[in-house]
Amino acid sequence: MSCPKSTERDFRKHMVSPKDPAHPAMADVADRCRLYQLAVQNPRTEIDFVDRTFRQLRGRSARMLREDFCGTAAVCCEWVGRRKRNRAWGVDLDPDVLAWGEHHNLAALDASARARVALIAGDVREVETPSPDIVLAMNCSYWLLRDRCHLLRYFERVRDTLAVGGIFFLDAFGGYDTFRLLTEERRVADPQGGSFTYIWEQAAYEPVTGRLVCHIHFRFDDGSAWPRAFSYDWRLWTLPEIRELLAAAGFSRVMVYWQGWDARGKPDGVFVPVESGEPDAGWIAYLTAEK
Repeated sequence: MSCPKSTERDFRKHMVSPKDPAHPAMADVADRCRLYQLAVQNPRTEIDFVDRTFRQLRGRSARMLREDFCGTAAVCCEWVGRRKRNRAWGVDLDPDVLAWGEHHNLAALDASARARVALIAGDVREVETPSPDIVLAMNCSYWLLRDRCHLLRYFERVRDTLAVGGIFFLDAFGGYDTFRLLTEERRVADPQGGSFTYIWEQAAYEPVTGRLVCHIHFRFDDGSAWPRAFSYDWRLWTLPEIRELLAAAGFSRVMVYWQGWDARGKPDGVFVPVESGEPDAGWIAYLTAEK
């Protein structure tokens, strides 16, 4: 999911220990895009899947990738680091988040890799780029297109943009817990030391329209917090709807990749193509749509 500009900045509150009021709260000095990357994204694992699956389907390696709703473009940076001939374009509406990615993620690349990444501030339905082998729309960011006509138009634009033999990769989540109002917490280690709590909240779901409102909150060990650091006003698209719209957009074959389970009954991170899934409380799946 991209790293969108928060529409809830006035909800940011900090709880500072009265024992040391002059000491800045951890929430005051936190970088929300960095927290998001640590808590939500795993560019290496994502590109492992995309790179491997493209080779399996096409018998060759891809070179050119476009990351839609790219946020800080961490995935673009991972892509150009895989092979010296790889190129990437990242597209996002938010110029502030793109600037963050350029300053933090692109700046960490060597000059050669940095020159092979282009960031574009614009609407993914309107921008023009060279025809890539791969287009990505991950972390369900395309769910912000809540009307069927708007999502179909986006899928059509992706198909037109892809090179001959190109593949569109996207993801989705679901399960019966998706329709509930809930809050889930997870501790996240910080490589620079310490840890923080990532909180996912499903704050509203409307069954007639499929509208799903979610928030990401962060809580820190000093008692301070950043409520609603990110907010998402989505439509909860189901896999049959997504597959039907991809077919309507003209893709020749659409496949769903389902995650398996390890010996402890935990998700194993291995996604395989399936014709049917399991009615779990919560699941994550990848999709491929071939031009």
